[in-house]
Amino acid sequence: MSNAPLTLDRIDIKILDLLQNDGRISNIKLAEAVNLSATAALARVQKLTQEGYILGFEAKLNPELLNANFVVFVEVLLDKTTPNALDDFSDAVKDYPEIVACHMISGGFDFLIKIRCQNMDDYRRISGQILWRLPGLKETRSYPVMEVIKDSSQIKLSAKSK
Repeated sequence: MSNAPLTLDRIDIKILDLLQNDGRISNIKLAEAVNLSATAALARVQKLTQEGYILGFEAKLNPELLNANFVVFVEVLLDKTTPNALDDFSDAVKDYPEIVACHMISGGFDFLIKIRCQNMDDYRRISGQILWRLPGLKETRSYPVMEVIKDSSQIKLSAKSK
């Protein structure tokens, strides 16, 4: 990545929007959609990737078909919040694929974790074998999800992003 961030124009914004909606769009279709040559479109995508606007590409999998549609959010309170304790906890959660998201939070607890698993029995196993073995854990509060209303990782883009 370079030191100065790339100034995004309307074509860059359109490319980012098209790619986040369909990461498998062909370069030719992408180029047509933004009125550029295929070579120019590819160069833009490469530049957006180099500058860190595009972090990578991945498939969005169907958790129901893969027996991983049970979601639990967990508030985590640590016994202390020294920089080392926060780092130790942060490093440890990265080792468990069942923990699909972890955010350090300001407020009444220290972290919010999102767990994806098979069912409540599987969550009980994860709670005992994974959560309670994480360093510095003092207290948790669990919130099993009854229904997912919206689950997106897309970012709202506008021409004024930069």
